[in-house]
Amino acid sequence: MARFGDLEASIMDVVWAAGAPVRVREVSDQLNQERPLAFNTVQTVMENLFHKGWLTRHKNGRAYWYEAVRTRDDYVGQLLNEALAVAPDPAATLVRLVGGMEPDEIASLRAALDAVQGHEGDEESAR
Repeated sequence: MARFGDLEASIMDVVWAAGAPVRVREVSDQLNQERPLAFNTVQTVMENLFHKGWLTRHKNGRAYWYEAVRTRDDYVGQLLNEALAVAPDPAATLVRLVGGMEPDEIASLRAALDAVQGHEGDEESAR
């Protein structure tokens, strides 16, 4: 999976924040608050994200309504997996990542790891 380009990331930020289907016009209007972008440019990039499998769409009248297929967490998780796949020492890379985290973030991570570990134990005992 390739990393999003700047405009793709901005569009996905708007779509994820909306939490409901959005039209190109809504995304374009939001993005134009920060920088001038042609409607057609936003429309083309959203169409590309649809073809890449990041957005779904349905037509209502003359307009398409777009919605995220995958979450921001899915995207970040894939980026982390790719980074770890090319790291010569994935464990050392994770140690560096965790070493830069705040204590409350580390506690949240530890709780998430414990939950995953507990879930894996449940699956094994069910076999």
